[in-house]
Amino acid sequence: MLTFLDSPEDTLAVVVADRVTSADLDAMMDWLEDRLARFDTVHVFAETRALDALELAGLGDHIARALPLFRQLRRFGRIAVVADQAWVRGLSRTESALLPGIGYRVFEPSRRDEALAWVLGARD
Repeated sequence: MLTFLDSPEDTLAVVVADRVTSADLDAMMDWLEDRLARFDTVHVFAETRALDALELAGLGDHIARALPLFRQLRRFGRIAVVADQAWVRGLSRTESALLPGIGYRVFEPSRRDEALAWVLGARD
């Protein structure tokens, strides 16, 4: 289940719990595409809670849709991932290492408020 949090227009702030669906991926991509068209820089706060499933239907289409974002990596400001599961934090750290030049941090749930403040503090 995907929940968008109140945030400035240039900041994607979401909580994903239990499972990631095709509709969730579409909603996040719609948001990113819209904001990248309107802002020079976007920031991301993503919190995951008890992820146990990823809907595979349409996954290839989602990957194809996401590939153009690699040309726009320089437009991502700060990215914070808050995860209650060690495997999600581990994957996020790996992703961070693969995306040099992006302010990317991974947090445990006890540091959620710090993570959100860090992302929101990225304003010019």
